Amino acid sequence: MSRGQTMDPTGIFQRLKGQLIVSVQPVSDGPMDNDVIVVAMARAAVAGGAAGLRIESARRIGLVRRALPGVPLIGIVKRDLSGSPVRITPLPEDVADLIEAGADIVAIDGTDRIRPHAFVDLARIVSDAGRMVMADIASAGEGRASIDAGATIVGSTLSGYIRGPVPVEPDYTLLEELRDEACFLIAEGRYQSPEQCRGALQRGADCVTVGSALTRLEVATHRFSELMRAPSGGTDHG
Repeated sequence: MSRGQTMDPTGIFQRLKGQLIVSVQPVSDGPMDNDVIVVAMARAAVAGGAAGLRIESARRIGLVRRALPGVPLIGIVKRDLSGSPVRITPLPEDVADLIEAGADIVAIDGTDRIRPHAFVDLARIVSDAGRMVMADIASAGEGRASIDAGATIVGSTLSGYIRGPVPVEPDYTLLEELRDEACFLIAEGRYQSPEQCRGALQRGADCVTVGSALTRLEVATHRFSELMRAPSGGTDHG
């Protein structure tokens, strides 16, 4: 199957192509970690032009679905497990809850790390429910393996976050490595400006997800304050 033939029975890919997805995930236990605020930020993101949203937890997917019934939603569940570093939608019940809550796309950790349930088994639950499977990956090899296991969407979400120090710049190379694969390719991770988002599209991404730069006020404020305190000509700490 060529990339142009990637299945899109609901027309979601067409709606997201070349567009912005906003990840509305406040800092955990921060001042904005509140259901009402999450729904308000989701509404504001769509009002500003976002074509889709990425939301954490089945409860909040349900709330945003009711508030914005026609907007494509990517759902995830984050949980810390003993015995596995995988945090993004690791369990079958997480997948089932997101589907029940109204997620159009269910994002699952697609890395090759130790995990409680195989990616292919979780992906099958999503596909059997008529929803789309997204793999959050950190390398091109993981992306290709996830496609073989049932993902129709691949996101560069975890690139730079699971192996070594976190880079400052987005991983454009990963996009170039996956641009010809039979998947819908979403750029995500450290996109701080419209220029970087355009760069992702030029390198093969179908659309771009932006989170912290837009919806985590603490993170965005810290970046500004750090840059202002830096000596002239000093290092940009991102």
